[in-house]
Amino acid sequence: MTETEIWSKWEGQVVNGVFRLRRFLGRSSHSVVFLTECKAQGLSSAAIKIIPADPARAEAQLSRWRTLIALSHPRLIRLIEAGRWQLGAHPFLFVVTEFAEQNLAQILPHRALTAEEVREMLIPTLDALAFLHRQNLVHGGLKPPNFLAVDDQLKLAGDTIRTAGAGADAAADVLQLGATIVEALTRIRPALDNLPQNPSLPATLSAGFAAAVRRCLSPEPGNRPTVSELRDQVDPVGVRAPELPPQRAPVPPVPAPARVPAPARMPAPERVPTPAPEPPPAPRPPADIARRQARWLIPAAAVGLVLAALWAGSRVLRSPTDTVKAIAGQTAPQQAASPAAAPSSAPAPAAASPVLHDELPAVSRGARASIHGKIKVAIRVTVDRAGNVVAERMEVRGSSRYFARLATEAARKWQFAPADGPSARQWLVQFEFSRSGVTAHAVARFRP
Repeated sequence: MTETEIWSKWEGQVVNGVFRLRRFLGRSSHSVVFLTECKAQGLSSAAIKIIPADPARAEAQLSRWRTLIALSHPRLIRLIEAGRWQLGAHPFLFVVTEFAEQNLAQILPHRALTAEEVREMLIPTLDALAFLHRQNLVHGGLKPPNFLAVDDQLKLAGDTIRTAGAGADAAADVLQLGATIVEALTRIRPALDNLPQNPSLPATLSAGFAAAVRRCLSPEPGNRPTVSELRDQVDPVGVRAPELPPQRAPVPPVPAPARVPAPARMPAPERVPTPAPEPPPAPRPPADIARRQARWLIPAAAVGLVLAALWAGSRVLRSPTDTVKAIAGQTAPQQAASPAAAPSSAPAPAAASPVLHDELPAVSRGARASIHGKIKVAIRVTVDRAGNVVAERMEVRGSSRYFARLATEAARKWQFAPADGPSARQWLVQFEFSRSGVTAHAVARFRP
């Protein structure tokens, strides 16, 4: 049994009667993350992180999370709710946050960032750090998994933020940021306990910026640049966005997390009863990918990245051989999408066609420009007697969860000719994404 199958047994459980665990996303040695929703905040997708409730530090951890809920900045992942949850004999803590589809750690195994992509990543990052440092707060966790994308906007994870103190100050944030810059450019993270005197950097980096990065890694905190100095070096002639004040009440001091020898490990979930399956979620409109600050996030789709969740893990779905061959052999798609990337509907087909309406995903120009070659996705849909799609299942995910999600949402809207008999039918709806647009056609999997 795979890890996904084991932890998927928790799917359908409802945390505190509010947050349904819709889908397992990933885990670490001491936490597990699920997709959920937050109806009170109007969020159809959110992430819920669950950890064992260690009696020695549970209250301090909850206090820190609840304090961070009052913190709001457009470049920080928003914390929504935190609390306790009892599942059988096991006590847990949970925190609900915005859902992010990608993080930098998922990009770097496939390629390093360019100097321009790093510059674009740093501009919103430095804005967020300046906001924190003005309030005597530090991020404390600047590493690739905590550089996230929400609707193609770069944001920093928020659950590591704390009040500045011994060993956790603005200079420590700059040190971590410098290590992340080097890792993003070279895919090798320098050891912070043995800092290199002269880290190797790409020749494409300007001399001034390279010098600033090396200063970030200085063993002497006083020799490191401030966030403001870094911003001037990264974007010397750019127009700086106005500083945004907190959108809620002033934030009280954030307690630092208690130090413990080792985190509690997640108990095995095999004994948890499997609840009734959840009905398919309602379709969600495609995200508007219009900003350039997180442009480094989308190109990973072209190098075989299967997206996962916020903190850890991945779900790899294997597809039947006949489906893979059907996708690979596709040569004459039925219709191409307009380059304008607006949601489109196909003209009414001829009477003999079994497809009455074929919905094509809306893909932004920036996302299309990131594609190298073609990305193929196949969705198996179940159609009722009236020709409506009543269920769908991923058959071929392709190289990007982002495009797979767009294809799934579009497949739900397809309409087929009514059937004469009472039995349901299945169709394989095949999508092909390229720089020129999107094409799609359906192949009958069995006849009524």
